[in-house]
Amino acid sequence: MKCQKCQKREANTHIKKIVNGEYTELMLCSECAHAMGYDNVFDLEMPDMFGGLLQSFLGSALPARSGASRCPVCGSTYGDITNTGKVGCSHCYEAFYDELLPSIKRIHGNTKHSGKVPQGIVEYTEQNTENNLANEIESLKTELKKAIDEQNFELAAELRDKIKAKEAEK
Repeated sequence: MKCQKCQKREANTHIKKIVNGEYTELMLCSECAHAMGYDNVFDLEMPDMFGGLLQSFLGSALPARSGASRCPVCGSTYGDITNTGKVGCSHCYEAFYDELLPSIKRIHGNTKHSGKVPQGIVEYTEQNTENNLANEIESLKTELKKAIDEQNFELAAELRDKIKAKEAEK
């Protein structure tokens, strides 16, 4: 297949992008990929490509941790996590919380769940009700900002009143 940019050379780089929900694919030659900044996406000198990718996220921005500190349940070290790109068990998140938190924020954009909760899975305690209320207020504030940006001031006023009522419930 020919490069989709220059239409001259054979394509050897396949780029997939999803931006604002819009999926695009590009087949590029190495020269066009380099010109567009898609060269050296993976550090090929690392033995495990995916572990190396995660290591670049984890290792570059986080403090080094000695191999002496281990997860009390599975025995993994922070070095194991950065080398393999895999967390040993769910308890590793607690054991290496301070080291993992900045990377999780950078990779996922957030560290708190803001989606729906499946019915029957979570027992609705007072704390969960507070979390749901906080999520609802946050969602309303997002809608309010969107309404203001679209200059839909009637909707914005309704949303403002709903937010005030929800905050009063808190």
